[in-house]
Amino acid sequence: MEKRKLGRSELTVAPLAFGGNVFGWTIDEPNSFKLLDAFTGAGFNLIDTADVYSKWVSGNKGGESETIIGNWLKQSGKREQVIIATKVGGEMGPQQKGTSKAYITKAVEDSLRRLQTDYIDLYQTHFDEETTPVEETLATYAELIRAGKVRVIGTSNMSPERLTLSLHNSENYGYPRYETLQPEYNLYDRQKFETSYMPICEEHGLSVIPYYALASGFLSGKYRSKADVSKSPRGQKALSYLNDRGMKILAALDEVAARYKTNPASVAIAWLAQRPGIAAPIASATSVEQLEELMMASKLGLDQAAMEQLNGASAF
Repeated sequence: MEKRKLGRSELTVAPLAFGGNVFGWTIDEPNSFKLLDAFTGAGFNLIDTADVYSKWVSGNKGGESETIIGNWLKQSGKREQVIIATKVGGEMGPQQKGTSKAYITKAVEDSLRRLQTDYIDLYQTHFDEETTPVEETLATYAELIRAGKVRVIGTSNMSPERLTLSLHNSENYGYPRYETLQPEYNLYDRQKFETSYMPICEEHGLSVIPYYALASGFLSGKYRSKADVSKSPRGQKALSYLNDRGMKILAALDEVAARYKTNPASVAIAWLAQRPGIAAPIASATSVEQLEELMMASKLGLDQAAMEQLNGASAF
């Protein structure tokens, strides 16, 4: 399978990432193991999680997703075959968040313990703490890389200004640089990334790992009415897509999917994977059947007519 480099690093990934936010939320550990086995068995290698997954679930405290992945790594023996991406900065509890040296230094040890590994392949700033100088955060990452606890760094929810400042500091003062950006980006949510972040990524050679690749499931076509939305715990966000533009995008996905004898979710992922600078869209599944639909996207190879049809329907 084709592998894509993460920025200027030596890490290479297959063109789909498994989103670990569902582990310990909508699927339990045995089902998580089945999905990870199927995903890696098909040749995919990027597993994305965060320390805060899935703290929002009643009874959870955060770290559940990393713990499940760690247990799977131990059982499967596949640590060397996968790229583990996790994140720091989200709120784990009172006074437990941010990107200061003190907090990152503690949080990375907690993540390593839960993941049952000595190193994290891609460690990402999840939520930027703007009161912390970017130099402090980057210098802390430099220490972790020197210690062999982190291989490469990336970032997610960071303003264009702070991202640019971070990249300039890395270039000018020798800090490690963010090799990846993880933004919200999909066929519906295009404008913010393409206008504010894409130029930065292109200028500095950052690879993009988009989250909400299926717009919280909307682009799979399973939410076409308010009644559909009420069927799933993840469906509420899809309400915001139930408008003329959303329906136009679904119609285009349906047409392209019919032409390629596949499903709308595969087409939506394939469109994203073929956009400039994209390394691996992140998508989650709660069953092997769902996962197989997503993995089909890597084999689609949409032609120019299909890409133009989808670009036109989703124009902002």
